[in-house]
Amino acid sequence: MQRRTIYAWAVAIVCFVVLMIVTPAIPQSEEYHDFADQREFFGIPNTLNVISNFPFLVIGVIGLVLCYHGNYFKLSLQGELWGWTCFFFGVAAVAFGSGYYHLKPDDARLVWDRLPMTVAFTSIIAIFLIERIDERKGAISILPLILAGIISIAYWRFFDDLRPYALVQFVPCIAIPLMAILLPPMYTHSAYWLWAAGFYLLAKVEEAADKPIYRWTHHIVSGHTLKHLCAAMVPVFLTLMLAKRSIETERISLYKRWKISWTEVKENGAKVESYTCTYTNVPVAESP
Repeated sequence: MQRRTIYAWAVAIVCFVVLMIVTPAIPQSEEYHDFADQREFFGIPNTLNVISNFPFLVIGVIGLVLCYHGNYFKLSLQGELWGWTCFFFGVAAVAFGSGYYHLKPDDARLVWDRLPMTVAFTSIIAIFLIERIDERKGAISILPLILAGIISIAYWRFFDDLRPYALVQFVPCIAIPLMAILLPPMYTHSAYWLWAAGFYLLAKVEEAADKPIYRWTHHIVSGHTLKHLCAAMVPVFLTLMLAKRSIETERISLYKRWKISWTEVKENGAKVESYTCTYTNVPVAESP
């Protein structure tokens, strides 16, 4: 197992190095800071893009409190507690980092927008490793993963190259849903991971459609504001999952559960069809 872990890390590092060699640098576009809704209310620049970060603070604080208040989430592993603490801390910090950035969008402030999000992303990966692969390795990976995220932001800031940061942001978007579906869970209510992933995907679509959405809503709300609200639903669903879940007595992956359910549906359908055919073939007695 130790040897396989070393091989896995070696392959990952080699793939990263090759990717950095064969792909061109991705500079940060200045157009990124040109958001559709730049209205000012109550003396707050870009008001809706600023205040729409408030839900992150609320759910982040709630998550942190419930992590430690009487072990409400019933976290059975020490690594889990560390991982979820880092996650909810990152979520709460998004409210301040993103709010600060949107008051006056530029590259210098964007660092503080991306930093807490990166802490949350990397913490989630560590949590998955703890729950579905190996508790010890997952717990040990929390700090290195967070440091890797911070380094990716520093690399972008100093070298104007988004490639490492893009990996940190988008690899979890692919890895987490796949692991949620394919790997047997330690706890129940695993489907909440997919709901969270779905809302994050919707948030990214809204971010890309910032200006079109602003036009479609007749300048009521922009895509970026909606992006904040949808992204805040990610920790909401994960908090609900933590509150509802219990130890999974029968560790079966979502994929296998879906496969079993689909087999049962097909078998029931075949039985209904067989019964229908038998019933229609029964001769009807003639009236005297």
